[in-house]
Amino acid sequence: MEQRSRTVTSSQTGVHPRLVELVARHRAAPWRKPSQAVDEPALAELNHRLEGHEGALVLDSFCGTGMSTGLLAARHPEALVIGVDQSAHRLARRPDLPDNALLLQAHCEAVWRHLADQERGLAHHYLLYPNPWPKPGHVGRRVHGHPAFPLLVALGGRLELRSNWQLYVEEFGVALLQLGIPPLVQLSPGDAPPMTRFEAKYRQSGHELWRLRAHLPSSGGPHQPDS
Repeated sequence: MEQRSRTVTSSQTGVHPRLVELVARHRAAPWRKPSQAVDEPALAELNHRLEGHEGALVLDSFCGTGMSTGLLAARHPEALVIGVDQSAHRLARRPDLPDNALLLQAHCEAVWRHLADQERGLAHHYLLYPNPWPKPGHVGRRVHGHPAFPLLVALGGRLELRSNWQLYVEEFGVALLQLGIPPLVQLSPGDAPPMTRFEAKYRQSGHELWRLRAHLPSSGGPHQPDS
């Protein structure tokens, strides 16, 4: 019998009351956490691949097994597509990847800061089904509530977030609006091929799937998102 995936459940029924405060605080006080030793090999490998690369960069944060990274590398053949996940277990299930794809075992926020420090902007940034952390007390662990969120925004590019929890996507949009960036939130098309194993499982289980799109300017004023 096929195992069905549970929908996200939470006692939180609306945008977290502390979200606006968190975004403002993190914007005013840049994230200064020292690099962790576990991230250093991945950052060194990233530096090696960036040497001499003058083309576009595409980032696939929380890439899981790397299925999405491979699909994105095929979609963006002119770019270096970087998939990042902290789980060695998930990355061990990686598929065969094109030459323009790179998988890194690291914390995503460490890679965001590394790229920002090198002033390496992104053409596209994908966050496909990150951990929703649905307990209200875990709002600071959600991407938009994390101290590194301003670093993500500073990398620029066309951002796409997907989640099977509508409130998560709406909160992310509120966080972007606090930074002057208008998001587009909508249901994901139901006829598009799944980009991750989670997405395939959620669709098979009948979940509503949501996405957010926005242009993140690396400098200057905000841009309008794609329709």
